[in-house]
Order: sequence, then structure tokens, then C-alpha cells
Amino acid sequence: MMEIHSSDYTCQNKLASTQVNAKVASTTSWISPWLTPLAYFLGYNFLPLFFGQIQITGKENIPLTGPVIFAPTHRSRWDAILVPYVAGRWITGRDLRYMVTITECQGLQGWFVRRMGGFPVDIKHPSVTTLRHGVQILQQKEPLVIFPEGGIFRDGKVHPLKPGIARLALTAESGYPELGVKIVPIGINYSDPYPHWGTNVSIHIGSPIQVADYVSGNSKQDAKRLTTDLAKALKLLSHDESAIATHTFVEMPNS
Repeated sequence: MMEIHSSDYTCQNKLASTQVNAKVASTTSWISPWLTPLAYFLGYNFLPLFFGQIQITGKENIPLTGPVIFAPTHRSRWDAILVPYVAGRWITGRDLRYMVTITECQGLQGWFVRRMGGFPVDIKHPSVTTLRHGVQILQQKEPLVIFPEGGIFRDGKVHPLKPGIARLALTAESGYPELGVKIVPIGINYSDPYPHWGTNVSIHIGSPIQVADYVSGNSKQDAKRLTTDLAKALKLLSHDESAIATHTFVEMPNS
């Protein structure tokens, strides 16, 4: 899972001024009416059996309505399954959309990803269509998942964030004032850098960041401030694997 880069403020304004086109959006990412409910059911019941203990804090910080970007740390491919476990349809009643690398939308894996709300982005050459779709999802007041570090890091540290997530959020908010875009930082931590059966997991959900508070008209500075504050929030929610390897977890109820 990756995130995108928007080139400049002119491009952002063009994206923001584009009216929501439901037909285009539906062909860019899709929620399968049969596969998605099945996947949520299997994941929600399988994860507690696979992992040792799953500790979740900050559930009250998950917005139940409105446009939101969930911004998790990226420590394993399990992250993409754990995020809907704590913020997907069984918790909020809403399905999540994912921005993923183009390589993850190929073959059998790509078949599933596309039907679970994923849509591809070419990191080296992101298309305007892909960027526009990310903005459209927020304009439609839907939840979107972007991993702001841009890749998987197993050292437990928060690595420099890519600026794309801030630019995308600011584009949507500045194009539609009072849209109310929020970014929710999520720290995902494992007791082993390579999660396996019995690994403990701690998921800490931070307070939503109000994107409107960062709209001043200076796109570069706004994105920089938002990226910096998001990084600070993620660091507070994260710790290295050794810190939880011997931690006694309190298992949280699924409801």
C-alpha cells in the first residue's frame, strides 16, 4: 500500500473543481456486494484466532460519518486487514477504499483488491485520473485508507512521511470549503517484526486531525505543516516491537 504525490497547487485546484462523477468513481474502485461482506466476516472472525491478543485503544476517535483518511503506520501486509477490522463496516457501517500500488492490482491478488475498494496508483507517474478519484472519494464523504510512509518498515520507527496524503486532503478541503475532511492517525504495532500465528498486536487510534485548520492558501506550507503534525501523531501512537514483546495485553471485545 502506498500513497500519492500531487505535483502543484494548480493541479490541486483543477482536481478540486472537478465535480463528482459517480460513474467514473465506480469504475475506478469498486465494492463487491458479495465478496466484501464475506471478506469482512472471515477477517473479523479469523484475526482473533490467528493473533495472540489484539489490543485496540481510541475506538472513540473513529468518525462514523463524513470524509476521512485513515493514515496507519505500515509494518506488515496484515495492516490492510487490521484497518477494516477496527474501522470497517462492522464498526462504522462503512466500507473502506484503499489507494494501492499498481503492482498490487495485478493477477489474482489484484482481482480481490479491486473488488474490496482498492484502486491503483503508479507511484512514479501518478495519473490525474487516479488523483482525481482520491479527491472524489473524500468529496463523496467516504473513508479512504492511505499509508503515509509509502512502504513497509519493520523497525518500529515512523519513517519520513510522503507529502501526497496532506496534499490530497488539502485539495479536497480547499475545493469544497466546510467539507470537513479529517485525517485519523493509526499506530499498528506487532510483538514480532514478521507477524505469525500467536503474534500480539496493539492498534492505537489517534484523535482526528481537522484538515480545514491547515488551509491558509499557501499550498506548500500548508502541506508541510499538516505532514509534520501527522508524523508527530503517528510517533506518539507507535513503538518498536521489543516494547510489546513482553507486554501483558488486555484483549478488547469485538463489539
